[in-house]
Amino acid sequence: MMKTATLRTFQTVHTWTGLLAGFALFVAFYAGALTVFHDAIAAWQNPPWRSAPDAKVPVNALLERLIATHPQAREDFGIVLPTDASHAAYAYWQDDRGARFATFSGMDAPGNEARRGDLADFVYALHDSLGIPVVGLYLMGMVSVLYGLALISGLLIHLPHLASDLFAMRAGHNLKRLWQDAHNAIGVISLPFHAIFAVTGSILCLFTLMLAALDTIAFDGKLNGSFVQAVATAPELAPSKIAATMLPPDDLIARAKQAALAGGVSSFEPDYLHFVHYGERNAVAEVRGLSQHTLGTYGTVALSAADGKVLATHVGSLHDINGITYSAIYGLHFGTFGGSLVRWLYFALGLAGAFLFYSGNLLWIESRRKRRHLDQPRRTRFMARATIGVCMGTCLGISGAFAATLAASHLGFDAAIPQRIACYGLFFIACAHACVRPVARAAMELLATISGLTIAVACADLAANASALIHTRLPQSMAVLGVDLTGLVLGLVFAALTRAVARRARDGDPRSVWALSATP
Repeated sequence: MMKTATLRTFQTVHTWTGLLAGFALFVAFYAGALTVFHDAIAAWQNPPWRSAPDAKVPVNALLERLIATHPQAREDFGIVLPTDASHAAYAYWQDDRGARFATFSGMDAPGNEARRGDLADFVYALHDSLGIPVVGLYLMGMVSVLYGLALISGLLIHLPHLASDLFAMRAGHNLKRLWQDAHNAIGVISLPFHAIFAVTGSILCLFTLMLAALDTIAFDGKLNGSFVQAVATAPELAPSKIAATMLPPDDLIARAKQAALAGGVSSFEPDYLHFVHYGERNAVAEVRGLSQHTLGTYGTVALSAADGKVLATHVGSLHDINGITYSAIYGLHFGTFGGSLVRWLYFALGLAGAFLFYSGNLLWIESRRKRRHLDQPRRTRFMARATIGVCMGTCLGISGAFAATLAASHLGFDAAIPQRIACYGLFFIACAHACVRPVARAAMELLATISGLTIAVACADLAANASALIHTRLPQSMAVLGVDLTGLVLGLVFAALTRAVARRARDGDPRSVWALSATP
């Protein structure tokens, strides 16, 4: 039996780690739930019937134009392959101005920059770094560590009564108890998945910092070079300076598929080509691809770009320990190791995780309000406003990013800037609205806005694409329809939440911060 003082310590740890990390984790989980369907969102933004201008350009033509336009890139460059027939391949290389991206036609454009307004990538950036470059990634790593601490302390708190309280949902006049039961049940049932997310999130976000720390403390500055050699998936060949004819990309991809399938995987879908010393006899081509129904989902096959000889294979059972470890971490974090059922499970877990952190804040507020006083403590009102502003602002901002992307796509604009203006602008407007309006009214108004905007975007896209959806029989068509239908369902869920909040504000405890009669 745990001592009362020990239990109180764990409760304090659980409460404050949850509060400190909760806001960032709400953003990560809500955006992460959508990121599970990354490819579907990409198809929604650019469906097959509204293809990118370069979508039909062969990869070989892109490669030839890159070498002709930027001959210095031949030493080291990559080509990101299209995910479907409606997306264009684009090249990636580095020069004295840093990283460069370009599609086939983009080679002639000023700056040679490919269009980077990819909504799916933007939502992913919100998930892994709150949309903040570099610093945001490390911040989310530290948040993941706090998240793991909250999980451990929460489990220890509820462990003595786990069996009796797990499925207890005591509905009634005591709304705090109902929220507590829902919070506990979701947290315990999804605990294995949350443990996976906390561990893998910490590793993915803080790996560079951990490597640098180990290099300084234990390896006398020699770890970086050794690490690069240990994780390399292709042999490092010295430049030969002897010109040679390169095999076409399609031939290299076909040979890589054959080698991967021979390695025991059931499928291998290439998504990236990497070339070193292109045009020389010692040129190396590395083909990365995705395999389903295996923990090591991403694998690579390295070949000689001159004759197609397989130099190294890292797929399925042929992964080395470094490759299988990283691939397993990635697959477990994003659910890429399974099919549609696993993706929908991760989607549900993402939304449930967002609810977990939102409900945790509500429980903190309810535990600290004065039940016999109409005027609530300032800290209670501050946390209520912060919870509404950040959580609902996140949902509103992401819906706004979808709306901006839809408008930009139909108008033929790059969606990158409109996405960010809409998302961050609506987020800060929601936070400001939560600060100046009475708490209950702010919650109702923001929920109603989220519901209306989400439903409007889904209906507008369905109306615009109705004819194409009826007459086009492609997997991407079903992806577009799925995104719109999911948007409609989410919009209706937010509408139901609006009604529930309005009912509580009207008929609930008049001394609660969520009541219409509460002090502003």
